[in-house]
Amino acid sequence: MTVHKLAAAAAALGLIAATTVAIAQKTSTEAIEEYREMLQDGNPADLYEMKGEELWKKARGPKNASLEKCDLGLGAGVTKGVFVQLPRYFADTNQVQDLESRLVTCMSTLQGIDPKEVINGQWGKGERANATALATWVAAQSKGMQFHLPQSQPQERIAYEMGKRAFFQSGGSHDFSCATCHGEEGKRIRLQDLPNLTRNPGDGIGFAAWPAYRVSNGQMWTMQHRLNDCYRQQRFPEPTYGSAITIALGVYMGVNAQGAKSAVPTIKR
Repeated sequence: MTVHKLAAAAAALGLIAATTVAIAQKTSTEAIEEYREMLQDGNPADLYEMKGEELWKKARGPKNASLEKCDLGLGAGVTKGVFVQLPRYFADTNQVQDLESRLVTCMSTLQGIDPKEVINGQWGKGERANATALATWVAAQSKGMQFHLPQSQPQERIAYEMGKRAFFQSGGSHDFSCATCHGEEGKRIRLQDLPNLTRNPGDGIGFAAWPAYRVSNGQMWTMQHRLNDCYRQQRFPEPTYGSAITIALGVYMGVNAQGAKSAVPTIKR
């Protein structure tokens, strides 16, 4: 090896050593946040947003109609601000619905798309993938806005209490509950800080961070998908897409997040 090559190798080793020391001086939380910030500029969620907007405006389904007359809670066609007020009660279905289940209702009533194509579908495929893209785009229209879920209807208050009970319900082979990981301050799993979701965890954290792009598996995850995976980790059976229990959990976490600013779509490890 020449003198120049030896010098270059030594310089490279020095740079690696300096970087290692710098990383070691940071907390794991700071390192993770820096990693997320680096990825945010190229967040693949942008592609899902684009697809969602296209699907919203495109005439599809047996009725060959768009979703531009879909009422997500603030009037037909209104998307700005709806995400931070969902889940909420809808009189036409007589149900409390979250963003995804409401989108399924609109896809069914306006476009004639069979809800089973989403409910019984697979993550990342077919109409369920379309619902994910739509949810990503709609949610992004409320970025930076504060959560203030309505609780004026008795059905909404019942859903909150139902979600609270579900949050603290233990079960499965490991006797886990949502509260096992997210019921108090200062908990962590591996290098991941776990927010306390029994209160407002802060802007862009917990309920205010989904939909999010998961780098680890290259998928866009909505809150329905996030809750599905939480149940998997608790060793519970997979909940039905848009089921009352997942929506109730959304109400509980959303009301607790009162005043937090939505950061979606975010990026996760």
